Amino acid sequence: MFTGIITGVGRIAALHDLGSSLDHGKRLTLEAPPGYLDDVGLGDSIALNGACMTVTSLDLPRHHFTIDISAESLARTTGLAQVGHRLNLEKALRAHDRLGGHIVSGHVDGVGTVTRFAQVGESWELRVMAPPELGKYLAYKGSITVNGVSLTVNQVLDSAAGCEFSINLIPHTVQNTALGQLTDGSPVNLEIDTVARYVERMLGAGTHTSKESA
Repeated sequence: MFTGIITGVGRIAALHDLGSSLDHGKRLTLEAPPGYLDDVGLGDSIALNGACMTVTSLDLPRHHFTIDISAESLARTTGLAQVGHRLNLEKALRAHDRLGGHIVSGHVDGVGTVTRFAQVGESWELRVMAPPELGKYLAYKGSITVNGVSLTVNQVLDSAAGCEFSINLIPHTVQNTALGQLTDGSPVNLEIDTVARYVERMLGAGTHTSKESA
């Protein structure tokens, strides 16, 4: 479990295939900021651009760690298979940590596309087109996770192409996350608010067909 408050920005240092077919995943070697891995152990969870991954090895002198990512996860996320790509990092939430953002599971619900990223005054406006199926979970002043960052929705516009939402980014967020590298057309990982997920399920109770186990 995470909060969407980024604690470091890393970089994909190397990429290795875990097999010879498209059904195999990849092993990523990531470079973290100095000291970032000092309290990390094997098997710990770290979110990479919002996708929860498990640490499989550590090289503390080089500030490196590795994760294995399945072909399924690669197909449902973006930005996790390009050497040199900068990633938002967040360690898993501990019981005594402050909940500065919102409850984030680290499970990507879909990939959106940046439609506008431009400076407006001292801040930045980020607009993202979300897939149509995610539109019902987005609301004015609601929460959304973009590449692992907990953000507040300022505007929602539904269309046949999907749901475009707008976010205001303060300079601190742009400077201390990898969101500053986004451009128009960039794909981004999206995770909807957990509360919105349960509300939609409760409101739709009785309209879905349940599968009985044999």
